[in-house]
Amino acid sequence: MNRYLIDTHIAIWALENNERISQKIKRILEDKNIEILLSQVSLYEIAIKQKLGKLPEVTHSIQDLVIELEAIDFQIIPVKNEHINAYNFIELQENHRDPFDRLIIATAFEENIPLISADEKFKSYRSQIQLIDNQ
Repeated sequence: MNRYLIDTHIAIWALENNERISQKIKRILEDKNIEILLSQVSLYEIAIKQKLGKLPEVTHSIQDLVIELEAIDFQIIPVKNEHINAYNFIELQENHRDPFDRLIIATAFEENIPLISADEKFKSYRSQIQLIDNQ
């Protein structure tokens, strides 16, 4: 079975049925023969940003978000020591120091699976991961 890791915004948009998700990505997310993974670090990122008021569109608790994500067959994967170790192998980009994003990228790197993202900054990591962008 093919597996893909999604970044935080793709997960939020999928739950919202947001029109910003491209048709290409929608087909992947809806394909029952593909395993869609979301790093636990994304939940941590959402919780922090909710507390700071940076995600006003996300009104559900983390517990409710997990239930909703699992209802659409997304698998939450825990942060493993190997993911944290892989963080050291991810190039440090001058214009991209976001620790959440970088751990998500390290997870894709360590798990050797494609990463689906709408974040333009992720494109600079194509030499290290397979990136499926939202176009």
